[in-house]
Amino acid sequence: MSSIRETLQDDWKNAIKSKDRFKANVISMAKSAILLLEKSGATDIDDTKVIEVIAKEVKQRRDSLVEFEKGNRQDLVEQTKAEIEILLHYLPQQLTEDEIRKIVTEAAEKLGASSMKDMGKLMADVRPQTNGRADGKLVSQIVKEYLNK
Repeated sequence: MSSIRETLQDDWKNAIKSKDRFKANVISMAKSAILLLEKSGATDIDDTKVIEVIAKEVKQRRDSLVEFEKGNRQDLVEQTKAEIEILLHYLPQQLTEDEIRKIVTEAAEKLGASSMKDMGKLMADVRPQTNGRADGKLVSQIVKEYLNK
């Protein structure tokens, strides 16, 4: 089974060969972010770390998307959405809101979390299960909803 890095490299080569400049550029940006992590001294960059980097790239684009929509820049909105779609291909299957709620409920029951004072503890338990598989803002929002019941 090939690693995500190998898949990125292969897909980048194929995009170049098929003259899909847009896809090649998006993959190249992801590869650059991974390389930057490598050069910063991180050792043993496995698929978990690669997923974290790609998830961070998706998050940055989602944050930019909000600003582009506020600025009424439809051209940049479409481009950013297309970039996100390409990057999501390299992340694990994204969790639905119901799946996140189930994870939060199970973790809260296990920890006995029932008030906002427990938010940090609950997020610390939920984050490893959702990392790279769900948007952190959404997870945080669901945890807050649960604790404010």
